[in-house]
Amino acid sequence: MTTRSNTRAGFVAIVGAPNAGKSTLVNAMVGSKVSIVSPKVQTTRMRVIGIAMADLPDGARAQVILVDTPGIFRIAKRRLERAMVAAAWRGADDADLVALVVDAERGVGQETHAIVERLKESRAPRFLILNKIDVVPRENLLALTSELNALLPFDRTFMVSALKHDGVADVLATLAARLPAGPFLYPEDQAADLPLRLLAAEVTREQVFLQLHQELPYEAAVETEKWEDRPDGSVRIEQTIHVQRDGQRAIFLGKGGTRIKQIGARARHELSEMLERPVHLFLHVKVSERWADDPAHYRAIGLDYEP
Repeated sequence: MTTRSNTRAGFVAIVGAPNAGKSTLVNAMVGSKVSIVSPKVQTTRMRVIGIAMADLPDGARAQVILVDTPGIFRIAKRRLERAMVAAAWRGADDADLVALVVDAERGVGQETHAIVERLKESRAPRFLILNKIDVVPRENLLALTSELNALLPFDRTFMVSALKHDGVADVLATLAARLPAGPFLYPEDQAADLPLRLLAAEVTREQVFLQLHQELPYEAAVETEKWEDRPDGSVRIEQTIHVQRDGQRAIFLGKGGTRIKQIGARARHELSEMLERPVHLFLHVKVSERWADDPAHYRAIGLDYEP
């Protein structure tokens, strides 16, 4: 039984521009998938909390609660974008520590520059994480480190490849040591604070992103409508994919329904592995022209409705 005297726990907000690799980094630190990852920007829509455990040199144990925030863009025009940006900054404002993830290959764009300016208001210790270093020359990394620390002095700068888990352990150990002393806030074997219905929807949405790529309508959403635990130990899940036009529905279905079957098969396989039980997954595609203006949908994915 852990006690308050030898444990640390706290929240670390992972912020950054879209597609900087925040979700990949969170998954690497947790050691399992808690946030969806795809090559398309704006994959994360809600604040996903991943929970990582770390052993410290002094014999203490730390629970690092990682808040994977949506990517922050400079100008949020659509209602969904505004809600995502608001969620990201709430995650940063409420955290014990803040880590800015920067795509080292892209460098300091307008979005990252705007985030740095906003972070100047933060009273929490701030860390800089340069990601994707495996594709960037070392001299460029040193120049980028100097440029960003000149804009805002960070407590420490890390260079990592989240995809290859290179440097990730050092980040986790450092963050863990800086958290306040206190009891764990979650059970030690819990990897994420995400309801199973939302987790299932996120897994399916990841497959949508991975398989549709440029064909994907930005506004598409996945909602878990029914969840039934069956007597044989399996689970029956019914989900609806919301699109805004009939033409988008045809894209999701594919010729003879082949596309939606493939999305369902891959999502079902991943869910079965994550839940460690058989999964019966049924997907439906529905044209919902006004879902992006429905406050109930925002509440369902953990966002505040921004009028």
